[in-house]
Amino acid sequence: MSIVRSADFSGLAQFISAYDAFHATALAVPENVFLCVPAEASAPDVICVEYTYGEALRRVEALREVFIKSCVGYGSRIAVLFGNTAEYHFCFLALNALGAWTIPINPDSTEDEILYLITHSHADIALTTPARLEHLLKIGEKRSPSLRVGTLQDVPEVARSPEAPAARLPSKDSVASVLYTSGTTGKPKGCLISNEYYLTAGQWYLARGGLAAVNFGSDRIFNPFPAHHMNAGVVSFMAMVLSGGCLIHWDRFHPRTWWRDLAATKATIFHYMGIVPGVLVKQPATDEERNHCVRFGWGAGVDPAIHVAFEERFGFPLIEIWGMTETGRTIVNATEPRRITTRAFGKADDGLEAIIADENDRSVPEGADGQLLVRFSGANPRKGFFSGYLNDDAATEGAWRGGWFHTGDVCRMDEAGVIHFVDRKKNIIRRSGENISAAEVEESLIGHPHVFAAAVVPVFDEIRDEEVLACIVVGPGVEPSRELALSILAHCSARLSYFKIPSWIIFRDELPTTQTGKIQKEKILSGKAPPPVGALCYDFRSEKRHGARVAG
Repeated sequence: MSIVRSADFSGLAQFISAYDAFHATALAVPENVFLCVPAEASAPDVICVEYTYGEALRRVEALREVFIKSCVGYGSRIAVLFGNTAEYHFCFLALNALGAWTIPINPDSTEDEILYLITHSHADIALTTPARLEHLLKIGEKRSPSLRVGTLQDVPEVARSPEAPAARLPSKDSVASVLYTSGTTGKPKGCLISNEYYLTAGQWYLARGGLAAVNFGSDRIFNPFPAHHMNAGVVSFMAMVLSGGCLIHWDRFHPRTWWRDLAATKATIFHYMGIVPGVLVKQPATDEERNHCVRFGWGAGVDPAIHVAFEERFGFPLIEIWGMTETGRTIVNATEPRRITTRAFGKADDGLEAIIADENDRSVPEGADGQLLVRFSGANPRKGFFSGYLNDDAATEGAWRGGWFHTGDVCRMDEAGVIHFVDRKKNIIRRSGENISAAEVEESLIGHPHVFAAAVVPVFDEIRDEEVLACIVVGPGVEPSRELALSILAHCSARLSYFKIPSWIIFRDELPTTQTGKIQKEKILSGKAPPPVGALCYDFRSEKRHGARVAG
């Protein structure tokens, strides 16, 4: 059997790519279930659809042949808009077998956001579902040169090129995917993710052990997070590929049917973000919440008070972790004592090194706050991390200055070496597991004709962890009002994903600034508590819904 079983990573030497590992597992355990996804809405009596490794391999190989005939090969850049579907994973594996880049598109992206992604990534082709084809065709025509767009059913027509791809085989260093993640400079950065990253991330998960031990060939991970994130698209995906287990890739988090879905899909592990445990604890007790076979939850950001209440009520541990798209590896709080009354997420181990540093990158004393810096020990501190930011060498080297990756997270380390999360240093708002760049939202706000200046800050939200608050100064002769706030909201809604638009708008005569003109965001709110609704302060949380656009 070719499934990797060792916790010391020696088993990874036999694989050169994600596809290579999948192929070996599919030959070893073809009858094991590889993938489980929600059933189509047209089949209300069926909750999920499953694919064995053997069946998935046949589908991947068929797609691979289609791509070869269409001159897709090493180095081809393929943007894909499939969402959390089986087709996404089959397409990724087929492209990975050829050394092509997969560039997943967030299904909730606006036209402007998709246009930026396909332009910045220099995508050769974009593939999507028949339902999204016309929409993506219109966006592709706006790019210069225009983008070839199609579905998996018409790849030969859209992909054929007079130039044959490079005659090379993929390696561990080859780019497997480009995952876009919010940064502090406005537009998302494209993280180059190699085959080595995929292999390392999966095996790292399997090697954590303790309360997070994975049973080879039988565990099933329920993950409701997007395919375009490293959580579902890389980490849990590769953990199951390398262990012969099943990835249950759900469309999103559904609180009312959560326990029913876990039981129906026979999940043994689930992934969460901070929002999930809090919502589940507040749900009325049901028989279904005990009628499942989950052994642990794995995620980040649960409030300590909720953490304790969750474990007491549901009877299994939530394993807090820390990780970033750039790092691949995670730090995991999976051994007792876990310190679940604090925001502890464990110790760096197995060659991953971490320090808490001051502004000059010098280690701070035990218990003091500072920025978390991480690296891999040995000759290459970047081993297993992302390969860099696409088209931005300066940002890559800046993040790696001094030989350490600068996470931008403020943490502290206790006397036992356990790291505790304090706050995010970066100008990022984290809403329901999505990272939102405040600069990107500010850029959109400034585009409104009546907005003179704007600053965006996080505001605490008991359901979504953080929400977006916009502090706005209007132009001369303009009177602030709820109607104007709705107009601004509609302006943003047409340009940003629904989760990025402000939930709160405050009008001020001026923004607080330093003598040098730098905005002092910490003075906009007293702490992060929501402001009182009243004159010139408007709460738009009820208007901010998935799939909806705000009308001005």
